[in-house]
Amino acid sequence: MNPLQRPDELVPETPGSLSFRALWHDGTPAERTLVLGGWALTVLACILLGLATVRRGWSGIALDLGGATAFLTFYPPIPLCLWWTLSLGWRWGALPAWLATFVLALDAGMAPAWASVFACANPLGLAVLALGYRAVGAARGLRSLRAWLFFVPLCFVAAVFSSAGALLWTFARELPAHRQLPIWQGWWLGAFLQSVVFGGLLMTLTWPKLSRWIAARPALFSPPPSGRRAMGLGLLFVIVLAVQGYGLVSLGLGSLQLREALHSGQWSRLEEAARVMVSTAWVFFWVFALIVLFVAQFGYQALSRWLRSTEALVNQLARVNAELEQRSRTDSLTGLANRMATEEGLRAMLRTVRRYRTPAALLMLDIDHFKQVNDRHGHAAGDAVIRALADALKASSRDVDLPGRFGGEEFVVGLAHTELDGARRFAERLRERIAAAPVSIPGGASVSYTVSIGVSVMREDDAGIEDSLRRADAAMYRAKQGGRDRVEIDAPAHDAAVPRTPGKT
Repeated sequence: MNPLQRPDELVPETPGSLSFRALWHDGTPAERTLVLGGWALTVLACILLGLATVRRGWSGIALDLGGATAFLTFYPPIPLCLWWTLSLGWRWGALPAWLATFVLALDAGMAPAWASVFACANPLGLAVLALGYRAVGAARGLRSLRAWLFFVPLCFVAAVFSSAGALLWTFARELPAHRQLPIWQGWWLGAFLQSVVFGGLLMTLTWPKLSRWIAARPALFSPPPSGRRAMGLGLLFVIVLAVQGYGLVSLGLGSLQLREALHSGQWSRLEEAARVMVSTAWVFFWVFALIVLFVAQFGYQALSRWLRSTEALVNQLARVNAELEQRSRTDSLTGLANRMATEEGLRAMLRTVRRYRTPAALLMLDIDHFKQVNDRHGHAAGDAVIRALADALKASSRDVDLPGRFGGEEFVVGLAHTELDGARRFAERLRERIAAAPVSIPGGASVSYTVSIGVSVMREDDAGIEDSLRRADAAMYRAKQGGRDRVEIDAPAHDAAVPRTPGKT
């Protein structure tokens, strides 16, 4: 691991949920004890704290905010379940949330059928939270401003969805209008603040170590989710529903309380209802502003992710194309330029000769008695000899030179800035080097080989590189005819020499 890498960067994408089956079968005893034991303690703590919320009256607590009244519910299971949801998956947080709410509903006298439906409220909010992180894959360590700008508004959307339970609570208990708004507002505001403050603190403190464990144990987690684009569109749809539902419920409950005060004819109740309605309108304004900020941040992250993925795809395609281009120009056995690439390079060298009148030479060489190597030792030995010759050409050539395989056991070397005498000396050194270096072949044996080399220079009046190749080929043929393992140079007197018989080595 790179020591400069931040913990958040260890798990850049939101992984799948922790698999209970994988944890049970593949996890270490310590992992099973910590995860399952910690989760069981969380379930117990959520049930006890949920009961305390009802019995101690932590629901719908009125807060005076400089003339405006807001209501807050303190429900400690929320940040605990949020931590399990973001850390290990929705199921790990949803079940404690459901059990805690179900038990407190039964304890408050709600019918079991209503209690089971009512208990789905907080798991619904946690599902929205999990959906948001799966759709975007934002950092969960909350160690940057961008991570917080995503986390805070998403907590609000989740809180609004979970506050549907408040409506079920007031309906099942048949509470009057003036008690419905405090419970509903207290639910979403309390869930929102507790998620941001306590849930955010838990994630900030625990995520660095947890992310290292997730990175080290990917087999315990289900595969990362697919279809991020669909999830992103789904999240935006959920946000729109949350804003519309929030505005409808806020203004509806405020209006209901105001109408109830008007019908009562009591000025004090009317004044209180009007103050609550004004407070609700202002809260709705700030909520709407927060949602706009969230949508902007979500769009920015989604666009950034799309641009990064597109850039990565373009770079990958560029690398693949470059690799394919390289392969199309390279001889697979030797790694040298193939015939097509060699001819292109030699044409470029000839253009330099014509334009700048700089000398350039050309070597054509062929392995002597190569057919006998194949017949005696097999084609694997022949391939080993060809690779050894290619290695000798690479080691002997300069960066400006162009060694290439022309086909079979025939090779070409283009020597830039080299006159005929220098090319002859280079060819002699190359011939001696090859003759003095036996090649190890499969089976543990070794084989010695020699080459015949023809040398020519590129001329300004050459019609094309074919003229230079023809002269080098003729010189190489003379080297073959003269006894092999020798160097012959091109000379005007030999230009009309009879061409060699094809395939004769």
